[in-house]
Amino acid sequence: MTLIGYTMMCEQAGPKQLVRDVALAEEAGFDFAVISDHYFPWLDAQGHSPYAWSVLGAAAEATEQIPLMTYVTCPIRRYHPAVVAQKAATMQLLSDGRFTLGLGAGENLNEHIVGGRWPLAGLRHEMLEEAVEIIRALWAGDTVTYRGKHFDVESAKVWDLPETAPPIGIAVSGPASCRLAGQHAEAMIAVEPRAELGEMFDKAGGSGKPRIGQIALSYDPDQSVAVKRAMDQFRWFTGGWRVNAELPVPASFDAASKMVRPEDVSAQIPCGPDLERHVAGIRQFEAAGFTHVALVQVGGDTQESFITWAARELLPAIRGS
Repeated sequence: MTLIGYTMMCEQAGPKQLVRDVALAEEAGFDFAVISDHYFPWLDAQGHSPYAWSVLGAAAEATEQIPLMTYVTCPIRRYHPAVVAQKAATMQLLSDGRFTLGLGAGENLNEHIVGGRWPLAGLRHEMLEEAVEIIRALWAGDTVTYRGKHFDVESAKVWDLPETAPPIGIAVSGPASCRLAGQHAEAMIAVEPRAELGEMFDKAGGSGKPRIGQIALSYDPDQSVAVKRAMDQFRWFTGGWRVNAELPVPASFDAASKMVRPEDVSAQIPCGPDLERHVAGIRQFEAAGFTHVALVQVGGDTQESFITWAARELLPAIRGS
C-alpha cells in the first residue's frame, strides 16, 4: 500500500504554524511528513520562507512517531555538504531515528543568494555527487579531509552521530539524476508521476528502493475558491522543472506565469471538494510505481481544514477503508 505523507510547505506558512500543522497531521494518521527547504517563496503571494532546519527540530519535539524528511535540501551552494552532514545527524538524534535526508541539485531561486554563477545542470549533478560522498564520509565518524573538484573539507568531524545514519533520498527528473540516485541513494524523489523515472532508477541500482512522490492539491468546499487559491499561489508549478530550476527570484516566477490561466492550473492540480479527483491524482503516482506520496495543500491558512477533511475522507478513500 502506498504511504501518504503531509508536506510542511515553508513557502506558505510561518514556523510555529508549520510545527502545529505537522502535529495535527500525525494525529490525523498521515504516514510521514516532508518539509521544503527554501530561502524564498515561489511567489510573493505565498508570503513565507522560515528556516526549514529550525522547524524540523521543533517538529521532532512536537511529534512522536511520524517520520520526517527534507523535500529537498540542496547541499552544493547555500549549504556546504559538511554542514548538511552535521545538521542531518543532529536531526536523526532529535527524532530518535525518524529522519530521512532528501537531497537535490537545487534551484537558482534559493541558491543565488550566496553569489557566484548558477551552475548548469550537469555541473550541479557533479557537485551533488561529491556532496553525498562528503556527507557519508562524515557520518562514518572519522576526521575527514577531502580534496574534490568542487569541494574541499579540512579536518572535519561530526561529533554527535546517531547509531544509524539517516537514509538519503535524491531528487530526479531525468537520466543523469536517476543514475545518481540509483548509485548513491536509498530512495528516489520525484514530483512527476513518470514511470520511466523509476525504470532508470532501477537500472542504475535502485531496484526495490522507495520512490517518494509529491502532489499539490487545493481542497476547498467551494470549487471556485480552490481554483483561485491555486492560481494565486501555485501557478508557478505549470512551468516545469527546466524553467523552475533556473529563475532567480519570486518576481521572475510571477512574470513567467503571467499567461497561465485558471484552467491550466486546475488541469494540473486537483481543486475543490471532489474526492474522486484528488484520489485520481494520487493514484497516478501509485500507477507509476511510487511507494510514498506527500500531499501539499495549497494555502497556508487552509491546513487545519484540509487535515480534518483528509482524516475523515481522503485517507480512508486512498487506503480503501
